[in-house]
Amino acid sequence: MVDVGVLPGFVAVILLFLIPPGPDMAYMLAVGLERGRHAALAAILGIGTGMSIYATAVVIGLGRLAESHPLLLDAVKVFGATYLAWLAFVTFRHARQSTSGSHGPSTGRPYAQGLLVSLTNPKLILFFLAVLPQFMGEAENAGMQLAMLGAVNVLAEVVLYGAIGLLAGAFHSRFIGARGASAVLSHIAGAVYLVLAVVVVTELVRR
Repeated sequence: MVDVGVLPGFVAVILLFLIPPGPDMAYMLAVGLERGRHAALAAILGIGTGMSIYATAVVIGLGRLAESHPLLLDAVKVFGATYLAWLAFVTFRHARQSTSGSHGPSTGRPYAQGLLVSLTNPKLILFFLAVLPQFMGEAENAGMQLAMLGAVNVLAEVVLYGAIGLLAGAFHSRFIGARGASAVLSHIAGAVYLVLAVVVVTELVRR
């Protein structure tokens, strides 16, 4: 009913798409550094949920709506850049409070943040639309084949980016006890969020 023979080539394409640094990878790195492995685990589950939503949209055909309305994608990008800038502001504030010895509020729930970061990255749905149909193979049921490919894609990102987040979380656990380390890690995380926001805005301005 489905053609699993296409999976080796499909996985290779996925890795080529995932390995270059992007919003999801950078977010996982920032969360792991700033808040540790438990937060990274929750964040990657949020990202996986967002990817699953996009994959489901493509399978049932809703993705075509976004493809035919590029302004909708631009609006999503603007929202994503604004959210990342807000994360940078809150994280920098937390870093200053750590330096002064006070403890500021958390930057939020990592699962919800991961979900928002994923959903505000419209390149994901464009990737699904462009690539998934190219790997139909000899499948007898197009819907099931697309669903299988979408699930493999989500799993690959969760494993790869989850590993990055957990490794960053291990770094956090090793150095968080050192004096001033918390502030340094928070500054690094805030810088990552800010750079991501600038990149998104730059892409929009250049178009």
